[in-house]
Amino acid sequence: MILLLFTILGLFLILRFLSKTSLLHILLKLFRSLEDWFHVYQSYRVPQFNDLFQENELYHKVSTYLNSLPSLEDSDFTNLFTGSKSNDIVLHLDTNQTIRDTFLGARVNWTIEKSEKNGRRMFVLRLRKNDKRRILRPYLQHILSVADDIVQRKKEIKLHMNVENPAGENGRWRSVPFNHPASLDTLVLDVDLKNRVKADLEMFLKSKQFYHRLGRVWKRSYLLYGASGTGKSSFVAAMARFLSFDVYDIDLSKVSDDSDLKMLLLQTTSRSMIVVEDLDRFLMEKSRDVSLSGILNFMDGIISYCGEERVMVFTMNSKDQVDQEVLRPGRIDVHIQFPLCDFSAFKSLANSYLGVKEHKLFPQVEEIFQGGASLSPAEIGEIMISNRSSPTRALKSVITALQTTGSNAKRVNKRLNDSESVRNSDETVDQGSLFSRDHSVREFRKLYGFLKMGSRRKEEPLDLDSVDKEGSRHEA
Repeated sequence: MILLLFTILGLFLILRFLSKTSLLHILLKLFRSLEDWFHVYQSYRVPQFNDLFQENELYHKVSTYLNSLPSLEDSDFTNLFTGSKSNDIVLHLDTNQTIRDTFLGARVNWTIEKSEKNGRRMFVLRLRKNDKRRILRPYLQHILSVADDIVQRKKEIKLHMNVENPAGENGRWRSVPFNHPASLDTLVLDVDLKNRVKADLEMFLKSKQFYHRLGRVWKRSYLLYGASGTGKSSFVAAMARFLSFDVYDIDLSKVSDDSDLKMLLLQTTSRSMIVVEDLDRFLMEKSRDVSLSGILNFMDGIISYCGEERVMVFTMNSKDQVDQEVLRPGRIDVHIQFPLCDFSAFKSLANSYLGVKEHKLFPQVEEIFQGGASLSPAEIGEIMISNRSSPTRALKSVITALQTTGSNAKRVNKRLNDSESVRNSDETVDQGSLFSRDHSVREFRKLYGFLKMGSRRKEEPLDLDSVDKEGSRHEA
């Protein structure tokens, strides 16, 4: 009896010792290593990029899946990073780290490796050969399903920017979280315009079979044009949030040639927005590395068909001087004008920035707008932000700014008319004075034309029906 008690006490002390130390873990690892000697294993690589430098979507889904496994915390080492929120801590695999998983009773190992030749990363799946036929395909389908669910739950929009040097393991793109707060609901735009844009985007997302039946690539192209400060960039951000698409912002000044532009497009993913800002300014440059033909092929050439469910967005200050080949239906599906601020937009800004729906100064502001004066929404918004503690002071500051703009426009108009009359009546001036006067007239015309843009209030900002009809005629 005493011997039995001592035996039980000894076993208890041994188990307690094993539970307080890593000896049990060490013995388990030794047993698994010994067991591996008696099995033949099959390995599969999942590279980050293919031979054409296109991103492998399976790589990202495997990464998402593995980083969600509880066994990641049980690894010998791993990386800790701050998440999208400051109080979030996330774990990430490191190079040469091994993580174990089980599926349908079979054990599999994953290792992340880096190529010695080009520095690209790859995942290596290792499983027993006698389990291969039974679990390989179901296991990969399981990974895809779990990864898609995780992405939908933790969707984080990213902004990708192209870099000049292709060095490194991540190709030509660098990404950061895209946390722009703009939405289609908060933008100061015509309500009918916003509803039509929403309807157009929603219809696009549901039109995969329609595009395939027509034999067309599943993409949609938008042109946003208007003066600086009218909200084009905020509209792009709002579209990205509405679609939950990543944004690829292409800086054409960092593109070396036409082939480089094609390679950038190949490295983008499906379900993304591809943005090219200030395209008109780039096309007006006499010395540029990307040709007009390269731009056209980028917009709707064969290379643009390598990927689906994409939205392309191009912004311009003005489309008047742009080659019509760039703007034709098929390359640009929807044209949206962003005008300078009018009284209706001003009231929306006052409501958003100042919380004011009606004010005794509104009639005076409306009268000034009717006189042809205007500012961009960004300029008016900045005045309101600076004076948001006093709505009355903010509105008076806006009135002063509008009056200054209006008086400048009238003064330029008068000087322009005087210059024109002098030039028409004087036929015998010398060449030097004529050049000087022509130069002044050109400058006045340029400034007058810019200021006059504020009075163009009747143009329809978005005409989806007419654009679609033109596209149909073109394809026919």
